[in-house]
Amino acid sequence: MSVLPGDARSPRRVVVTGLGVVTSIGIGVERFLAGLRAGRSGVKPITAFDTTGFAHANGCEITDFDPARWLRNVDPAGLGRASQLSAAAAGMAVADAGMSVETLRARRALVSVGTTDGESHDLDGLVGVQVERGAEHLDPVVARRVPAGRLSSSIVAELGLTDVEAVTIPTACAAGNYAVGYGFDAIRSGDVEVALCGGADALCRKTFTGFYRLGTIAPEACQPFDRNRKGILTGEGAGILLMESLDSARARGARIYAEVLGYGLNCDAYHPVAPDRNSIARCIELAHRNAGVKPDDIDFISAHGTGTKANDVTEAGAIRQVFGQQPPRTVSIKGMIGHTMGAASALASAACALAITHGFIPPTINHVETDPECGLDCVPNVAQPADLRVVQNNALAFGGNNAVLILGRYEETP
Repeated sequence: MSVLPGDARSPRRVVVTGLGVVTSIGIGVERFLAGLRAGRSGVKPITAFDTTGFAHANGCEITDFDPARWLRNVDPAGLGRASQLSAAAAGMAVADAGMSVETLRARRALVSVGTTDGESHDLDGLVGVQVERGAEHLDPVVARRVPAGRLSSSIVAELGLTDVEAVTIPTACAAGNYAVGYGFDAIRSGDVEVALCGGADALCRKTFTGFYRLGTIAPEACQPFDRNRKGILTGEGAGILLMESLDSARARGARIYAEVLGYGLNCDAYHPVAPDRNSIARCIELAHRNAGVKPDDIDFISAHGTGTKANDVTEAGAIRQVFGQQPPRTVSIKGMIGHTMGAASALASAACALAITHGFIPPTINHVETDPECGLDCVPNVAQPADLRVVQNNALAFGGNNAVLILGRYEETP
């Protein structure tokens, strides 16, 4: 049985109408946008934990975030740092969408937040107390705020939502795109009317140390696709997208940043940490098929682009496998904001939506010489004006969790 356009059973179009971002290059949409356009770097010495013993310890830490300024209905002391970032970003997204909290509360909603570390920032402190003083000295308040589920439930509490599903998705560094895809499906099928989706993570010693021991922490700067790249810099932040059906957005006269056209997910489980080119290529193809686009339709790619030797070459190879030897311009914003783990692809999605709206491609900063093994036009160092219709956002994670999101410029006729 065919479904005609306008039929109540036909899939709903899904649009992004609000953005909430907390990053090391700017808090809030305006400052984040200015940072992207300027190619601002958020790199500084890490102060979030004791870095004694590490030969180098730069990162993209957020030092100007005051949770008391952004949180109205929950006590920041009752939340871990990642939940503070998540709840603050969600509040920003609602305000940016021009939707009153009362309107939001009256609608069936979804909250989905992706993460790598949950509240491991707080767990760093708990472990130290347990080792030094014994488990009986653990702070019960801190112990209550460490479950990863608080990243989504804190948004529910802050906004006073009742008719809501709250989900935290732990698919590591692809989790932000997973969360956005979850929201896309829920709105498209009519299960919910509005969704707050994205990712959040705070700097923590555990993850920094893990990457350091792998030899993938850069001494000074992250240089995606550069011949002399030396690895990642860990970062922190939160990105939340407010998504709703096109009918809902039209009815309230909302500004539309972009339309979510589709996404692709796969998990190859090829290796604990090494990416697999064929699997990444398959995920891109899945996303194109789901979005109803072809490789020639893509105007630029926001790459996972971590700045490690293995990731950048493998991802570039997968891109050429799908797009041929002249792929679209391919950038990584991790040179600016670091690798924000579960927030990474959510913040990149926000950057893509802003790029579509404002007609530019963010730069890949810290770039000196492109690695010929990558062979990509990574828009080095300076943002470029561009008329963008369709953009692709790649997210890759340990364990072979891949997620590719396709966003498009909103047009009356799809």
